[in-house]
Amino acid sequence: MNDYEVIIGLEVHAELSTKTKIFCSCPTSFGAEPNTHTCPICMAMPGALPVLNEKVVEYAVKAGLATNCEISKNSKNDRKNYFYPDLPKSYQISQYDKPLCEHGYVEIDTKEGKKKIRLLRIHIEEDAGKLNHDEFAGGSLVDLNRAGVPLIEIVSEPDLRSSEEAEQYLKKLKSILEYIEVSDCKMQEGSLRADVNVSVRKKGDTKFGTRTEMKNMNSFRSIVRAIEYEANRQIDVLEDGGTIEQETRRWDEVSGKTFSMRDKEDAEDYRYFPEPDLVAIKLSDEYIENIRKNLPELPESRKERYLNEYHLSEKDSNIISSSKYLADLFEQATKICNNAKAVNNWIISDISRILNETETEPIEIPFDSNQLAKLVILIDKGVISSSIGKKVLVELFENPRDPEEIIKEKGWIQISDEGAIKEIVMKILEENPQSVSDYKAGKDKALGFLVGQAMKQTKGKANPKMLNEMFIEELKK
Repeated sequence: MNDYEVIIGLEVHAELSTKTKIFCSCPTSFGAEPNTHTCPICMAMPGALPVLNEKVVEYAVKAGLATNCEISKNSKNDRKNYFYPDLPKSYQISQYDKPLCEHGYVEIDTKEGKKKIRLLRIHIEEDAGKLNHDEFAGGSLVDLNRAGVPLIEIVSEPDLRSSEEAEQYLKKLKSILEYIEVSDCKMQEGSLRADVNVSVRKKGDTKFGTRTEMKNMNSFRSIVRAIEYEANRQIDVLEDGGTIEQETRRWDEVSGKTFSMRDKEDAEDYRYFPEPDLVAIKLSDEYIENIRKNLPELPESRKERYLNEYHLSEKDSNIISSSKYLADLFEQATKICNNAKAVNNWIISDISRILNETETEPIEIPFDSNQLAKLVILIDKGVISSSIGKKVLVELFENPRDPEEIIKEKGWIQISDEGAIKEIVMKILEENPQSVSDYKAGKDKALGFLVGQAMKQTKGKANPKMLNEMFIEELKK
């Protein structure tokens, strides 16, 4: 493995967040009953003609500008011919030799520092339908709700050299698309997926090896595993004296292996030709500049602002700014409670942990900035302790409502009555004479133990600041 270099190129498909499809007025919303978002155009009925959705062009240009691309003022649509049951026309309307955006780049952080991953192109195209396989009936049913949903395809140059770099690139790209609000990037719904091209070559060689492709992957974890397996498989083949076949391979999540599906198609296999039913796309300088001027703040800019304005650490700024939804939650909650440090701590610790454990995307966080800010305010005012705050957060994920309502309903209001606190302190001191002796002998950890016992006895409801002060006062007597 150390004698070889891995070469990776990615073709990322992002569903655009337009209300209607690319060539008709059918809705694009996810999860409808099969074949209810269809019309003669997306079902390819004879005589039905496409009309290009202007919003699709605007969103593609927006993506191009946000990824440092040159925008073509004169592009066109083409027919990409292939036969598949969920492609009613037997061709896909895409772009071939005149894409909307070319020659951009996305910058990622690597162990060696910043690295620019070049983009060959970004073009618009329509999605195909979906096959629902019925293993019991032994057949497949076609759902055309997705047929005609607008996509941008973002094609990188083969600049990635490891699975880690590929993951960094995909996360950065996802973040940019979220920030400019052209795609919701919900990978679990197929809104963001990637075709992964992998080849290997001996270190020092300048010629690329034969590549294989794994299509329609929609999980960062699966992409990383697939790249690592495929690179090792190719190296083993070459070391055994074999040759790599140019082919499309299928990634199997359970076995952690790739399997051959079919020969890899090249551009000539698709027999591209200009789409005769659509006019050329001509953009003015004014149109492009107007979109450029209205681009929102991008992840890198937000990260720098968080470092300077809120004095967050480099690591925390990276985590929060990497997701538009986390960044918006942070800023809006901070404006309400005026405690950036506390909001930051909740997001990077407990909120991020719950998102990871439940495999939930930040966009799916069920509570809003008002509820998070209210949680911080209740802790700052001493109404609840931080440990109770963690329980409230779990409730906010499971059944979001006003945090004040939650603590009243659950009886979690903090004990801050001086008499009640003193009673608890005296009881714990009486029950733990050894810890009292340890503290008086200079073992400061004993105080933490005593406070912990008091918190345990009160189920986290005692005011920890008052407990600390009262324990110290009593222990000094």
